[in-house]
Amino acid sequence: MIYWEAMRTFSDTYFETSDRPVKVRQCDHPACGEKGDYRAPKSRDHLNQYYFFCLDHVRDYNKAWDFFSGLSPGEVENYTRDATVWERPSWPLGQWGAAERALRDKAMREIFGDEVPPEFAKPQTSPMPVAERESLAVLEMTAPVTFAQIKTQYRVLVKKHHPDLNNGDAENEEKFKSINQAFTTLRKIYESETI
Repeated sequence: MIYWEAMRTFSDTYFETSDRPVKVRQCDHPACGEKGDYRAPKSRDHLNQYYFFCLDHVRDYNKAWDFFSGLSPGEVENYTRDATVWERPSWPLGQWGAAERALRDKAMREIFGDEVPPEFAKPQTSPMPVAERESLAVLEMTAPVTFAQIKTQYRVLVKKHHPDLNNGDAENEEKFKSINQAFTTLRKIYESETI
């Protein structure tokens, strides 16, 4: 209770009204003497310049105001398309059309000749990881390969080195284990690339 009394005393003292006159903005509608508390833009071209209206007149103004008045349907369409990308040029992401690519390549050849500087050359692919290279060697394959080719080769080698088909031969059993391990490694690598 003491807190609220202290707050009331503070607010009465701190926000004490002065005897200075307060300037009140009048409604911009002709023949209206109400307070103009509500702003409305003057035109489509001057959205940061405002009329100030009372509540009744701002409602009337908003009902009658058309942002696109005076524009043709084509101009409205262009405005809408530009507004969807914040009035900035845009193009489909990740795509260069064939004509644009040809123009770019021609301009590069005109500037630099047939020898393209390294900063504009295609980025080099990263070297093959050791685990992938070794796993492909175990499966008796070399890059580049697809995962479908790896699966086919895996099935062939598993049938060839399966311990049940080789009367429990220790050498074939070790080869069988290394083939399974290599396939597991390659599956992790190739499946992560397709996701």
